[in-house]
Amino acid sequence: MNKKILQVVESAYRATIEEQDDTVVWFTHAIRGGGAQTAVLLRGHAVNYGVKGQDASGIAFGDRKQTQPPDLPGDLTRLIAKGVEVYVVEEDVEARGLAPTDLIGGLIPIKKSVVPGLMARFSLIWQW
Repeated sequence: MNKKILQVVESAYRATIEEQDDTVVWFTHAIRGGGAQTAVLLRGHAVNYGVKGQDASGIAFGDRKQTQPPDLPGDLTRLIAKGVEVYVVEEDVEARGLAPTDLIGGLIPIKKSVVPGLMARFSLIWQW
């Protein structure tokens, strides 16, 4: 039996300083490429991943420059193109002063109150 996996991402910008991507988003790309049925729920600070126009180029720590900065909106866009549903909690978006027009296309907005129903559709839930 194929298990459906929901990746719940709440801790934002995990490892994006030393890496060029978020480890969970990268992992989701990898397991989807291997045939896994997976979806992503962005909540809390991780809703910022979907904000258009982010540009971390030029970031440096002292003399050390990050030559491969993260492109989280691009990573999510590519995930959506692979057929992965990416949900975003509307109240968390609003709490950060963001409007729906600030977000990339293809994200599926949901109310916090329907998150339990969403989770019920999956056999595995991985909270990050």
